[in-house]
Amino acid sequence: MKKIEAIIKPFKLDDVKEELFEIGITGITVSEVKGHGRQQGHTELYRGAEYVVDFLPKIKIELIVKEEEVDEVIEAIIKGARTGKIGDGKIFVLPVEKVIRIRTGEEDEEAI
Repeated sequence: MKKIEAIIKPFKLDDVKEELFEIGITGITVSEVKGHGRQQGHTELYRGAEYVVDFLPKIKIELIVKEEEVDEVIEAIIKGARTGKIGDGKIFVLPVEKVIRIRTGEEDEEAI
């Protein structure tokens, strides 16, 4: 099993969610986060004063999938999140040792 974390632009969430649902992925966790990479933020003007916005709003999607689903999920996230502009985001893939469904006690792939 693998944990896939994706950091994307907020307005692309619905597109990514649709792509994931289309391939049968329904269990996801979504968080509002802030950060920056090469984008480095930007400056804004507020009441005549200029200030730097260096942490930009992003969406973090987390999901646990079977090994054989990883490539398909990555492709779906890329398809839904890509704009072709800087700040499209990143995808991280991490190993998962154990999953337990609290309600039933099911473990590992049965718990996904």
